[in-house]
Amino acid sequence: MNKAIDYYSFITIEKQMMEKADLSELSFREVLAQHRSSTGEPQTKEIVRLALEKLKASGKEVRIYDSSKQLLGLAVDGIIVNDGKPLIFDNNIEKALSGSYAYTVTEDHLLYFATPIQDQYYQNAYVYEFVEDISYFYAIMDQIRYILFAGAGGFIILITLSSLWIARNTTKPIKLLLGAAQSFSRQEFRRVHLNRKDELGMLADGLDSMGRQLHDYIQYQKQFVSNVSHELKTPLAAIRGFSQYLVEGENENKELQKIYAHLLQESDRLTRLINELLLLSRFDKAGSNDLEVRKTEMNGLIQQVATSMGAKAKDKGIEIMFREAEPEDKLLTRVHANVNPMLMSHAIANLVDNAIKYSGSPSLIELKLTHTPNEVVIRIRDQGIGIAGDELERVQERFYRAKNASTANGSGLGLSICKEIVERFNGYIDMESQIGEGTTVTIVLPRA
Repeated sequence: MNKAIDYYSFITIEKQMMEKADLSELSFREVLAQHRSSTGEPQTKEIVRLALEKLKASGKEVRIYDSSKQLLGLAVDGIIVNDGKPLIFDNNIEKALSGSYAYTVTEDHLLYFATPIQDQYYQNAYVYEFVEDISYFYAIMDQIRYILFAGAGGFIILITLSSLWIARNTTKPIKLLLGAAQSFSRQEFRRVHLNRKDELGMLADGLDSMGRQLHDYIQYQKQFVSNVSHELKTPLAAIRGFSQYLVEGENENKELQKIYAHLLQESDRLTRLINELLLLSRFDKAGSNDLEVRKTEMNGLIQQVATSMGAKAKDKGIEIMFREAEPEDKLLTRVHANVNPMLMSHAIANLVDNAIKYSGSPSLIELKLTHTPNEVVIRIRDQGIGIAGDELERVQERFYRAKNASTANGSGLGLSICKEIVERFNGYIDMESQIGEGTTVTIVLPRA
């Protein structure tokens, strides 16, 4: 920028100096013409004297050179000096004698400007040079630079502040809307309102309306499931009772006995489904304070689950192993978490039950409890059929069953119930699995 300012500003100075040089050249040529008309023959010394008298005030210094670059006359501050020895720039004189303007600027801001003077034969017989102090020009340029840089700095600050203001007023409502959308995806509905009348305000109103409708719909759906589950529980208990009676009472017709047994089996499956739906309904209605959370020793809780599920696993030829703490890690037996013991036992038992259902014989199911200073980690690893990678996320959704889950009976609610239980205690479930190699389910809970 500095070079650009100097360049375009010097163009103006150069034009001014050229105009001044042209006027001085006219004055010098008038002296030549007058001297020729009065004497007939030019006399150099007289011409130089007359020219200096006429041009001595045209610059800080005025010089006249002949065609051999000899200094013929000098005037300083309007006074003719006879024996002066000024600073001479030979390049200026040579360039002027070749017929063009020439100038040099020194470090102390003095401009030496030379122009050729032609005689009656149009020969460059003399060089007229004047010196100008252009310190004022540099002072003006410094002021211009200061103004430009100050203005540019102020403009940058203004643009930055304006950008921040615009970004804040634009991104803040967008973040609010994004947060609301993410809350809706977790079925956490809240009011969305922006006090603005532009497109973002309209979008917020639309999102708020959608959220209220979704909330009402989901609440209606949950209430419907709860009501239906309660209504079905009594007649289903009657159906199961009659089915049990028919199975026990039929001893002659084997085909009828199979039909009655199948009816009893389906009654049991529907009973489990109703119980799971009622448990989900309880979660939907209950707050975190309604779950009777207390500080629970996790090692004993897991040991109880492993023991209670051991008989079912043994009938299928499956071994359940709870890994004991290493001797140097005995503090593991005193790891606590804030949970509801009954619900947490149900979640772990449900995961172990899944491992039993989808594992072959013989195989091993491993339960392991580890911890960090802040977390309790429970791992349940089986050697079963496994789950495809693209289904790992979806198997925790309600009623979703993996494609290869048809090998065992299920409702598709077990994992979703486990997920809801663990999340109620501020934990999460992570799953790793490979088809044909087994599944590892990890429960992570905050340590109490």
